[in-house]
Amino acid sequence: MKTLPLLLLGLALLGCKEGTQDKKETLKTLPETPPPLAMEPSPTTGKTLMENQCYVCHSATATEENRIGPPMAAIKARYLKDHPERADFVAALWQFVEQPSTEKAKMRGAVKRFGIMPYQAFPKDDITAIASYMYDYKIEEPTWFKTHWEERHGPYEQKGKELQQELRAAQSDTERGMAYAMGTKQELGKNLMGTLQKKGTLAALEFCNIKAFPLTDSMATVHRANIKRVTDKPRNPDNQANATALAHLTKFKEWVAKGDSYEPILEEEEDKVHFYYPIITNTKCLQCHGNPKTDIQKNVLAKINELYPTDQATGYQANEVRGIWSITFPKQGL
Repeated sequence: MKTLPLLLLGLALLGCKEGTQDKKETLKTLPETPPPLAMEPSPTTGKTLMENQCYVCHSATATEENRIGPPMAAIKARYLKDHPERADFVAALWQFVEQPSTEKAKMRGAVKRFGIMPYQAFPKDDITAIASYMYDYKIEEPTWFKTHWEERHGPYEQKGKELQQELRAAQSDTERGMAYAMGTKQELGKNLMGTLQKKGTLAALEFCNIKAFPLTDSMATVHRANIKRVTDKPRNPDNQANATALAHLTKFKEWVAKGDSYEPILEEEEDKVHFYYPIITNTKCLQCHGNPKTDIQKNVLAKINELYPTDQATGYQANEVRGIWSITFPKQGL
């Protein structure tokens, strides 16, 4: 399944106010008959995509200070208000993500606070899977959200079924690896994006230089795993991939370039598992990893050269493999 880069970053289609005219304009732009789904996505797929990708910026547990986007429960509640039917709900979410704009944004408060979502080429199948899961199932919500909603909109009851038992089943090695990778991505992402939003690109660059390794190490300690981000074109030499990781990196690059689907690569030993998964660029990444002449500001490029004299990590476009997660953890029960 293709991953989403920093999925729904600033899905700031949310907020808490909308005028009657805005609502009419939004509804007018929806297709009269929402396009049929090519294939009904599984709840497991939608849940995994949402938690592993969207929660980087839209976590239900983020504090007020660290919040850089509204929680996914707010997105669901707001879209259900206008689109109570499943097909309309899915189509409306896709319509915004396909080409975000302030005109399409439903909740002005969040747009004002977090800004509008930048355009990114998200796969429609991924957005469909996430939106379908959001509609069908109860999703995690902050402790404050129900009161917040009822103060503004009246009684609130989250639509959705109870989670199916299989979604609560013990994790496989693949699921464990994904949880470790995406949990670390969330921790790095919320800190990095918070710094980027509040202090700008230069401060975000310095954050990566000083805090990325300690944060990754702290997550490794929590999970009893060896967690690394490695690449063939490192900014920090400590992120250089070894021969095994380079071979897997090459495979992921080929699959992503062709638009093929892919799964994590697992290699097992007697007592441990090695997990590999790609790190994909998005438009935000290009501020520090894009074309030095067109994407990276001169002062940012100067700071990169100062902090990383041997830097190789530029020249990327959006939706390219920047590196991979290389994670080693004990087998279940060890």
